[in-house]
Amino acid sequence: MKRTSEFVAHSVAREDREDGTILLRSNYPLGPVADKTSDWLHRWAGETPDSVFLAERSGAGWRKESYATTLQKVRNLAQSLLARGMGADTPILIMSGNGIDHALLSLAAQYVGIPTAPVAEQYSLIHGAHGRLRHAIELVRPRMAYVVDADQYAEALALDALNGIEIVASRTGGSPSVTAFDDLLKGDDSTDIDAANAAVTPDTVAKILMTSGSTSAPKGVMTTQRMMCVNQTQIADALPFLRARPPRVVDWLPWNHVFGGSHNFNMMLANGGSFYIDDGKPVKGLFDRTVENLSMVTGTLCFNVPVGFSMLLGALQNDAALRQHFFENLDLIFYAGASLPQDMWQGFEAMAMEVKGEVPLMTASWGLTETAPSTLMQLEPIDRSGIVGVPLTGTTIKLIPDDEMRCEVRVKGPNVMQGYFDAPQKTADAFDSEGYFITGDAMVFVDPKDVNKGMKFDGRISEDFKLLTGTWVRAAQLRLDMLACLAPLASDLVITGADRDQIGVMIFPVKAELEREGFDLTEDNGAFRCALLHGEIHRRLAERAREISGSSTLISRAIVLSEPASMSDGEMTAKGNLNFRKVLTRRKNLLDRLYDDADPAVVTV
Repeated sequence: MKRTSEFVAHSVAREDREDGTILLRSNYPLGPVADKTSDWLHRWAGETPDSVFLAERSGAGWRKESYATTLQKVRNLAQSLLARGMGADTPILIMSGNGIDHALLSLAAQYVGIPTAPVAEQYSLIHGAHGRLRHAIELVRPRMAYVVDADQYAEALALDALNGIEIVASRTGGSPSVTAFDDLLKGDDSTDIDAANAAVTPDTVAKILMTSGSTSAPKGVMTTQRMMCVNQTQIADALPFLRARPPRVVDWLPWNHVFGGSHNFNMMLANGGSFYIDDGKPVKGLFDRTVENLSMVTGTLCFNVPVGFSMLLGALQNDAALRQHFFENLDLIFYAGASLPQDMWQGFEAMAMEVKGEVPLMTASWGLTETAPSTLMQLEPIDRSGIVGVPLTGTTIKLIPDDEMRCEVRVKGPNVMQGYFDAPQKTADAFDSEGYFITGDAMVFVDPKDVNKGMKFDGRISEDFKLLTGTWVRAAQLRLDMLACLAPLASDLVITGADRDQIGVMIFPVKAELEREGFDLTEDNGAFRCALLHGEIHRRLAERAREISGSSTLISRAIVLSEPASMSDGEMTAKGNLNFRKVLTRRKNLLDRLYDDADPAVVTV
């Protein structure tokens, strides 16, 4: 299998301490780091002023902003913000999803040291999620809030929590109380924009990013200019083709999440690239828009989650012209959120070979909102997913073994946050006595004898539980294994068995896939019954049971849930992550049914 030659060979230094702790560092030096994001904008506005930086769909084509026009609009917006007396203590809440005006306002705020706090658009658009929006407002205490369309967001804008906060909208709907985004674009020459920009330092807070809230109320991660700028240097140190030629993405991943809004967005800005905003998503009814966008323009890099890659693979298999267009300039396929099933991985490899005679770098990384995010990355080509690689330049990984193979992961480096917003105790609890951030994640070495083979993610320490027998179950890794086992029938699932004698699984199905397969589903008080579906699940679980040994990984029962995970009830975060505890609490009756062998909705093995 011929693979792209543009990659960095792994080179890791390992230090073993007497207490068993292991420290890992990259042997490569950290490259030059910008002081602030506006340095990137000024650079490319000077070197490639007419190159497309941002684009979004507008009618049959694209609305585009070059680097030169972006810089001018950012400076005008920043003048208007300064004229309002805004600064480091007056954050801007961004309530809408990805869009050019969202990007311009964020960059303008960063230009003069005003933090932005982007939150999931679902918090505003779903009535039941307004509690999460209220939490963000009360935590951040913004001076200004932005929405793309005042009519569309009218219910959220009517919340009393927003009283006294200036509302800005790209489309005001004629409301006299809403400031038009175009008015901000007029600027204000009475302000000293250059002095304000010069006062921004690497320690200036650029964003307050909300954590997922999958285990507790969301916390605000104070993301500094240094964190974002260092992380882009680390990524470019790892992926040399980013510096060799300007990258391009067609990307939907949400900007309220650190991966979409910092990793991907800043990757284009730092390297003079082009960000085409994909207004489709990998869900039924919206993915056709993604295919349409890709038929118009494709990226040199492709980022997605496994379900998105699954839908993309199907579209590429059915369209030779799209397949040719997609792969011809592709340098990178990057998956996030979970491992790619091996047949999907091989499908992309085969297509790449067919189109261009080589396979782009197919990889993943590991990190968190608190680490800006990338901290580990697989730099060398491999033939399977699930490996998150080696430390990036400038970081130190601290591994604390909890058994012969598994290690708790802690991190130190210039890409790591200094603390949570307005939460000193939570900040203090997040670091150990040596100043390492306690991630709560676990890793295992691919090869304990060779650190250069990288590491594999092995779940969250807090998600592990014990069976009645005292056997520990590593739920996070088991969940990934079961998602692969049940693909494409399961969109997500919850591993059960805490204080019980067997491990079970509660399955959130892909209803479109069940319908395509012709399963005749009967709804039974929150669960689906179907003899053929139950037979297929039984077959897969039984085959898996024959290949494993030990009660810590044996799935002996399953139930298929008929109701999707509810964001309004806290079962799902805005980032699409399940809140496992909330699911188990809210659906306790279904959890109890799962352990009733006589229940007709339960599959047993």
